[in-house]
Amino acid sequence: MKDYSPRPDLLAGRVILVTGASSGLGRAASLAFARHGATVALLARNEAKLEAVYDEIIAAGGAEPAMFPYDLAVADDRSLETLAGTLAHHLKRLDGVLHSAHQFYNLTPLSLQTLDQWQSLMRVNLIAPFALTRACLPLLKQSPDASVVFTGETHGHQPAAFWGGYAVAKSGLETLTRIWADEISPEENLRINTLIPGQVATSLRARTHPGLDPDTLPSTDDLMPWYLYLMGADSTSVRGQIIECRN
Repeated sequence: MKDYSPRPDLLAGRVILVTGASSGLGRAASLAFARHGATVALLARNEAKLEAVYDEIIAAGGAEPAMFPYDLAVADDRSLETLAGTLAHHLKRLDGVLHSAHQFYNLTPLSLQTLDQWQSLMRVNLIAPFALTRACLPLLKQSPDASVVFTGETHGHQPAAFWGGYAVAKSGLETLTRIWADEISPEENLRINTLIPGQVATSLRARTHPGLDPDTLPSTDDLMPWYLYLMGADSTSVRGQIIECRN
């Protein structure tokens, strides 16, 4: 997949919502989607950082994005349905969702993790992606070819000590992916998958592995062929899969 070469207009005419769009893989994916023709709806908590990504897309000649400053930690059904309605009103369609927002504290043993931390980890990393996708389903189902991509985590796929609530939440996305894919009729033009980025040079990886030289890791841009493939029409037959990026 690292050798996948998407055509320049792969996402032309599509509207794609990206959560966590202000930094890391979410930012890189937003820029890549825009470069390939998509109109990107940028969602993140930090409005200033969202504006910076907005400016980057415009400066590169991309379609004007939409910005949604929104905190998934306090999301509820009503506000998510309002968000979906705003997308429908202003952008008229929705062809894809990339769930890249995340919440992470520290690598600690389970005995030191608190109930409040677990509630926050579950809410942002598992519950909000489910609820946002559910709110957007009517729009997604109107698309001739819609793709939802959850962002998994290596230690959610293969649990390890100290990853605690973060890994549990991320493992839940894999189960959610399989259940939802099983519920979607093969005739429907909607597919749901989970993509596990693996080790990549992001601020999160710097926190969890401070001894790793970021120059030895793939960059966020190195992983974009995977993201483009899953969001574009070339992956229409890929459904309910847990996919690990391998470079």
